[in-house]
Amino acid sequence: MEEKVVEICRELIQIDSRNWGLGESSGERAAADYVFEKLTQMGLSPFRVGPSPDRTSVLCEVVGKNPDAEKIVLHAHLDVVPFDESEWLYHPLSAEVVDDVIYGRGAVDMKNGVAMILAALAELIKNNWQPNNSLLLAFFADEEAGGILGSHWVVDNQRDFFEGAKFAVGEVGGFSTSLAGGVRLYLIETAQKGIAWMKLNAKGTAGHGSMINNDNAVTEIASAVSRISSHKFPLTLHESVLTLLEETALITKTDFDPKDPEKTADLLIGLSKIVKATFRDTANPTMLSGGYKANVIPSEASAVIDGRFLPGNQNDFISTIKSLAGEKIDIEFQNLDVALSAPFDEVIVNSMIEAISAEDPAARVVPYMLSGGTDAKALSKLNIAGYGFMPLQLPNDLDFASLFHGKNERVPISSLQFGVRTFKRFLASL
Repeated sequence: MEEKVVEICRELIQIDSRNWGLGESSGERAAADYVFEKLTQMGLSPFRVGPSPDRTSVLCEVVGKNPDAEKIVLHAHLDVVPFDESEWLYHPLSAEVVDDVIYGRGAVDMKNGVAMILAALAELIKNNWQPNNSLLLAFFADEEAGGILGSHWVVDNQRDFFEGAKFAVGEVGGFSTSLAGGVRLYLIETAQKGIAWMKLNAKGTAGHGSMINNDNAVTEIASAVSRISSHKFPLTLHESVLTLLEETALITKTDFDPKDPEKTADLLIGLSKIVKATFRDTANPTMLSGGYKANVIPSEASAVIDGRFLPGNQNDFISTIKSLAGEKIDIEFQNLDVALSAPFDEVIVNSMIEAISAEDPAARVVPYMLSGGTDAKALSKLNIAGYGFMPLQLPNDLDFASLFHGKNERVPISSLQFGVRTFKRFLASL
């Protein structure tokens, strides 16, 4: 199984499934076909769904012993973000192994998770295992563009498949960070910030660049972007964030100040970037567009803002953005998706904790909030509570947060093998 998970992860990375966004073709079909074949080899009956042949998701049920038990969704996504090959040490589709580390786009986000699910399932099924609770496997397309052609499409068009499901288990959780005294914290994702991808549009009066123009669309959009990017939203510590920080302070024997949580977050080496982003709502400009010639003042200009809001903050966040943008700016929401929060005190979380502790007796397991989003948002439309649990025991010096969508994305083989052992234990308990 530990050899198989490495093989599957590398083969998946070598499949080019870059997602260029809405309206663009993608290689997800090839990745979906690969997963379909692996599930078929296990004796399961997967099927393909999707809005078009190249935006394919794969669904499959592992029937449980107890037909009355609540079903559990295991989900992963097949797409990856694009890359600039020139920035990488090794080709992003090569799955090169160097010093027992696998390099490649998707090594962390999230072909490693797909590999863990497939390898753990194959090992269990080979030994005639059957879960008590039926497992609903969902390998989605289009997660990296908001899931409109992936998880959201599947949920809207295949609702019956998910009937009876209470919990969903997906990406970005179960990974470790080391603290003082050799203690390792493992973070299970129980919450996510909401997504507000916004296009800001400004209109003005076109004219010659040499003339005075008090109705300049470029000036309006630049001013709006400046106001939004310089605004600092109020500090708000969600329960999951507070628990993580308090546990970190307790282990490190330091004082935790809820009014200055960054000092405690800095102790979470390799994860502090993710954690700090969950202290407040955020709005980052990511794209600007306007004009077509140096001496022509354009009549239109636009900008794209990546907004993220905490659970319960959506209305206040949107209201603040509109106020900062100003009356002359029209706001078009390209993707507006919910923030999530699920309880940590659940039987399924206890199963995760027991699986981690069996592999790492020194583990301390805590909840945390993801600053980004996953396909759990789509599943929440069916009142399915989402958790992030794709376990990895990470080296102390690995800047894990920077690997997501970053150059030289990579996963240590030892981390991947720890993950598949832990995930197998978790599945065996269901």
